[in-house]
Amino acid sequence: MNCEEAIRLMDGYLDGELDPITSQAIEQHLRDCGRCDQAYKTHGSLIRAIANATPYFKASVELRERIQSSLREGTTEQPLRNGVRGAQVLFHKRQPESRPSRWETPWNWLGLAAAIIFAAIIALNVVPRLQRPGADQFLATQLIASHVRSLMANHLTDVASSDQHTVKPWLDAKLDFAPAVVDLSEKGFPLIGGRLDYLDNRPVAALIYQRRKHFLNLFVWPAGSDAARGAKAMTRQGYQLLHWVDSDFNYWVVSDVNGEELQEFKELFEEQVPHH
Repeated sequence: MNCEEAIRLMDGYLDGELDPITSQAIEQHLRDCGRCDQAYKTHGSLIRAIANATPYFKASVELRERIQSSLREGTTEQPLRNGVRGAQVLFHKRQPESRPSRWETPWNWLGLAAAIIFAAIIALNVVPRLQRPGADQFLATQLIASHVRSLMANHLTDVASSDQHTVKPWLDAKLDFAPAVVDLSEKGFPLIGGRLDYLDNRPVAALIYQRRKHFLNLFVWPAGSDAARGAKAMTRQGYQLLHWVDSDFNYWVVSDVNGEELQEFKELFEEQVPHH
């Protein structure tokens, strides 16, 4: 991917609209190209600044009703024309007897002004929030891309072994943390091996497990002090994702098995991990 393609796809990448393969290609380009990476960071900062600084005002029921009423009145007050060129008005809506004084603002102009203000508030505040992906959504796209890439590029493992005492020392030597590695063969999730990956702006451990003909990528990296502790499940692009945090590590598991089996894997893994 070149710079022109990366810039053209940048909005879709920031909005989480691209497929995993294209997203991964952009990520690789951003790691290799400092100029595009700076453009990406600047664009992302601008989106966050606008979203955080924009005030939010909720229109009252009375205001919405006045706007709708004024718009209807403005529509019905337009003249109806017949089919003859140059013919003038045939029918008008009957006007009320009372007329606004010269000091009063006609309701149709007030309604139009309120509608413009209301639309501007929606455009500046609501739309960017709907379009901007959350942190978990953006990370989920990266996780799926890494999972798909490992299957398509024949790079499922860097160290292929079902022996946890082989996989763990290999990972410990390559990382600045020591992830837990357990073998769940007797529970129906045999260990296949492990590899290094790069997610959330840092190197992470990827543990590979198997469930019948399906593979599970379990990504592990240290948890921050502010990390949410509750489990979170989501579905993206046909893949199941499950996230949980213990006292030391972030865990994200990705696979195309069903959600119940992913939850079973989590529980079995936690049973085998030593707690501090």
